[in-house]
Amino acid sequence: MANSRNQGLNKLELNAPALAEDLDNAWEVLAEPIQTVMRRYGVEGAYEKLKEVTRGQVVTREALQGLILGLDIPQADKDTMLQLTPAGYTGRATDLSA
Repeated sequence: MANSRNQGLNKLELNAPALAEDLDNAWEVLAEPIQTVMRRYGVEGAYEKLKEVTRGQVVTREALQGLILGLDIPQADKDTMLQLTPAGYTGRATDLSA
């Protein structure tokens, strides 16, 4: 059974360009680090503010950047968050995999 499964898996072909495009358009993955920074600085209603930008709609770079720019937090943290991209964000994955 495992051998048959492995043979089937070996026949699969990865469509790297399609996967990269999907990831590039998945701005919602950045909601977690943005909310974390908002909470670090005690931004009132952090969850609700993020929900307004993400709930029930396609999350765009422009929407997230607008939210970030409107936050009352240090500019250095805004700049860091503005540089985030879905493909470049790994969160704590490196720490957890060590």
